[in-house]
Amino acid sequence: DALRGQGIAERDIQTSQFSIQPRYVYPKPRTNGETQAPRIVGYTVRNGLGVRVRDLAKLGAIIDRSVTLGVNEGGSISFTNDDPAAALAQARAAAVEDAAARARTLAAAAGVRLGKVLEITEQSYNPAPVPMLRAKVMMADAAESVPVAAGENSYEIGVTLTYAIEQ
Repeated sequence: DALRGQGIAERDIQTSQFSIQPRYVYPKPRTNGETQAPRIVGYTVRNGLGVRVRDLAKLGAIIDRSVTLGVNEGGSISFTNDDPAAALAQARAAAVEDAAARARTLAAAAGVRLGKVLEITEQSYNPAPVPMLRAKVMMADAAESVPVAAGENSYEIGVTLTYAIEQ
């Protein structure tokens, strides 16, 4: 409910890990040297959530609120792009332009002319999300929200152009 109160949609909250582990007490050996079996005295329950924050301006406040509610272990913050299509199209266009310029330079140096393009192949490199935080979240008095800097993601596209050569 606290996340929803911060404007996080239900579809942006997902259980990422859940575990229940018994906690044991190991009794001291008896005076005759006989050992006793360990006893379960409780359980440790971990419930990990993956949360997508679409408004980065709210991220610091969401982290702060999580700490005040008792979250005592934080994971990684990764910055991704929900719709990389425009960035990828721009990277492809730049890659083709760069490959064509290199081909023209090489053809001029070799004393030949470029004919029509016979083949275009693409090599794309999918970036991993940019990790920003991996730390224990600790209780602290803070006048401001936790500062979070998103930086930028980059996309790399490589293109190979195969031209016909004209003499």
